[in-house]
Amino acid sequence: MAVVEALVPPRSNSRRVVRRVLRNPLAITGLAVLAIAVVLAVFANWLAPHDPTQTQLGNAFAPPGTAGHLLGTDDLGRDVLSRIMFGLRASLHVGILAVAFSLVIGVPLGLIAGYFRAIDALISRLTDLVLAFPFLILAVGLAAIRGASLGNAAIAIGIAQIPGMIRIVRSETLRLKSLDFVSAAIVEGAGDAWILGRHILPNAGSALIVQATVGIPAAILGEAVLSFLGLGIQPPAPSLGTMLSDAQQFASRAPWAAVMPGVAIMLLTLAFNIVGDSLRDALDPKASRR
Repeated sequence: MAVVEALVPPRSNSRRVVRRVLRNPLAITGLAVLAIAVVLAVFANWLAPHDPTQTQLGNAFAPPGTAGHLLGTDDLGRDVLSRIMFGLRASLHVGILAVAFSLVIGVPLGLIAGYFRAIDALISRLTDLVLAFPFLILAVGLAAIRGASLGNAAIAIGIAQIPGMIRIVRSETLRLKSLDFVSAAIVEGAGDAWILGRHILPNAGSALIVQATVGIPAAILGEAVLSFLGLGIQPPAPSLGTMLSDAQQFASRAPWAAVMPGVAIMLLTLAFNIVGDSLRDALDPKASRR
């Protein structure tokens, strides 16, 4: 396989990619926001100033800056900051689980569709059929069928993301399959499983990384929508979507109860999108020629 290894295109230099990302001020800002969100979510049990489910009816609608409540309280006197911290944990949990689920199912199907032309038509038509339904409509329908819970929300969103993952992997497989190193592997007698696992999948890794960074914010928004509709995480467990749902009827009296979780969702999804765009540019082979 020496000839084959010599023909395999060089993989992205990790140090070069890191340098390109760190030279981008927007990417640094996005990474900083994600780092803060992850720290708040992971260590919410220790960092949150209050129990997110503890009610204090005598302290309802306390404005931001009130002693002990930096971001105020909601209609039941629950601390908004504490609930946002735990809501970030739920959002990241669902986002990562949904993307992982779509990768586990979508990557093998995409590889098969792109490499084996006889099966491509069947997988592609099924993918087109699922893509005919809008992402959120499909996620809402699946969540309604499976029942309301964090795990079911993650699975529903993951299933809705599988068609997009299949298309990305199929496109990369078709591109890589036409390159010389795959032809050389076939000539030297390499099996299909070896070619897919050793040559095509590793060289499609950059596209998968970018797709994952795009899929996570979409899943976070999907979780917020499902929770807003009562199909995601169930009260009293905190979720950014349920916080928005609970606060909408008190928006004029306590706007901070709706604005703060909305800002948290916006910053989190924006940071993921910025990092994803930066990674895509950094991993682009054409970028090294600029």
